[in-house]
Amino acid sequence: MNPQELKQALSSGLLSFPLTDFDADLRFAPRPYADRLEWLMPYGATVLFAAGGTGEFFSLAPAEYAEVVKTAAQTCRGRVPIVAGAGGGTTLAITYAQEAERVGAQGILLLPHYLTEATQEGLVAHVEAVCKSVKIGVIVYNRGACRLNADSLVRLAERCPNLIGFKDGLGDIERIVQIRQRLGERFVYVGGMPTHEVYAHAYKALGVPVYSSAVFNFVPRTAIEFYNAYAAGDTATTGRLLDEFFLPYLEIRNKGEGYAVSIVKAGATIVGHSAGPVRPPLSDLKPAEVEQLRVLIDRLGPQ
Repeated sequence: MNPQELKQALSSGLLSFPLTDFDADLRFAPRPYADRLEWLMPYGATVLFAAGGTGEFFSLAPAEYAEVVKTAAQTCRGRVPIVAGAGGGTTLAITYAQEAERVGAQGILLLPHYLTEATQEGLVAHVEAVCKSVKIGVIVYNRGACRLNADSLVRLAERCPNLIGFKDGLGDIERIVQIRQRLGERFVYVGGMPTHEVYAHAYKALGVPVYSSAVFNFVPRTAIEFYNAYAAGDTATTGRLLDEFFLPYLEIRNKGEGYAVSIVKAGATIVGHSAGPVRPPLSDLKPAEVEQLRVLIDRLGPQ
């Protein structure tokens, strides 16, 4: 799949990023991970992001990362494109990106670099170096310390033909409007706010019609139902699901730092598709919070 074909695949439908399976000793578990992908694929996500944020990219050692991406690419080959997360400092991000390309990923989601703030010139140099290190398509994720502006993205679009997408996790409306107006259809635009369903209608009005769903990992039928209603303009259905599930879900998620990942793993366990515990420094939900989530999931019915 060349970068333009990946761009087309990302332009419609629901996107998601599978959990990474760990065993009781917090080691990567490839067979359960492959089984997870087999379970999720028939629900109809158009692209899956392996070793992304919800896949705990930040906790994976380089050798584990390669195994995660390779397992995803081999399991989904010919059925669903796999985009691999890559991040960290420039040298490390290049290493991850090249390894993902080698083991069969169709694209790279360039996650934020680590910790330190950076100038726009530094961010441009970082993204450009990663893009030029591979031939597959790259989507840059504006979140955390990576806060590219429209001018920087224009420069990157001119220098990097394989930079095909922009994912936003900042929620800065002015920045999104400027980027969308300046770049037009040069990029595919992806919504990447935590529990993006809550932001979906607002982002669509800004020209960002597709998004990645975390809850697809444990309530895939509901995630697809919401997306299909959203795409069809069925606000009665999306409003009902926001009231019945997503807003109460946020109340649980917001009880702990890092729960955006932990709550998804808890949900997967509740529906019988456990991916094991989260790795430190994340922590799992408390028992009472798990029970609150169970009640919400049970109300939705079979998935």
